[in-house]
Amino acid sequence: MPKLAAFPKAFMQALCKDGTMKLEEWIQLASTLEVEGLEWYAGFLDMEDESKWPTYRKMVEDTGKVIPMMCCSPDFTHPDKSFRDKEIAKQKHWIDMTHILGGSYCRVLSGQKRPELTLDEGVKLAADSIMACIPYAQERGITLILENHYKDDFWEYPEFAQQMDVFCKLVDSIDHPNFGVNYDPSNTFLAGEDPIELLKRVSKRVVTMHASDRYLKTGTIDDLRKEEGGAVGYAKRLSHGEIGKGLNDYDAIFTELKSVGFDSWISIEDGVDGMDQLERSVAFLQKKIAVYWPK
Repeated sequence: MPKLAAFPKAFMQALCKDGTMKLEEWIQLASTLEVEGLEWYAGFLDMEDESKWPTYRKMVEDTGKVIPMMCCSPDFTHPDKSFRDKEIAKQKHWIDMTHILGGSYCRVLSGQKRPELTLDEGVKLAADSIMACIPYAQERGITLILENHYKDDFWEYPEFAQQMDVFCKLVDSIDHPNFGVNYDPSNTFLAGEDPIELLKRVSKRVVTMHASDRYLKTGTIDDLRKEEGGAVGYAKRLSHGEIGKGLNDYDAIFTELKSVGFDSWISIEDGVDGMDQLERSVAFLQKKIAVYWPK
């Protein structure tokens, strides 16, 4: 049966930018949630001191939860090899962080969609960089997970592999047991594409999932797909919402995941409107999981 984790979506500014929330506070807030784990983020300000990593692991485990997944954002599509080498070194640092925290999954991305990149060039740069990290991850029992992502907060350009065909081409170019997909259905809407179509193309490679939901603030899905200019425009039309009340079809998602034997972590990226919302999203997912993975 899949296990649920929670991600502090509502508190990223406080935990990563201005320091107005400490990790201890998030751990205590999340301790009341009926989830088995907390997804971690490499950019938490409190994680800058490596000596504290085991302390945070113990804090989480003392509440009866674990840290299964690490969320981080390497940029592997830069044309300069020295830049990419630094990103590979960063990724290895995050793999170490995941390992010390007791996690099994560490996110990778392709990188930024720089205008000068051709499709083949971008895929090769990203694939070669990910492959350079895999032996390091394998030695530590970590699986690298490629997310169909939208855009890191600090990037100038959107994700290189945001579009379905590019993402699938990159996934298909890496065949290793310590590599898989972190499927995020909501991000597919940001690409103006169909989350179920993407899932069916990669479902056998999915090893973790981000659960969230989106709703349209204005217009229709057709309007979304017609917009020019890529991801920047899509984000303005779409907003995060409570899981089960937005555009995602969780019955279709879980039907497909169940059919390929998925039995891993689902991390909830929700709660932007408060912990009550996050609790309702947890309850929604628990009910759905019980239907598709009955005990």
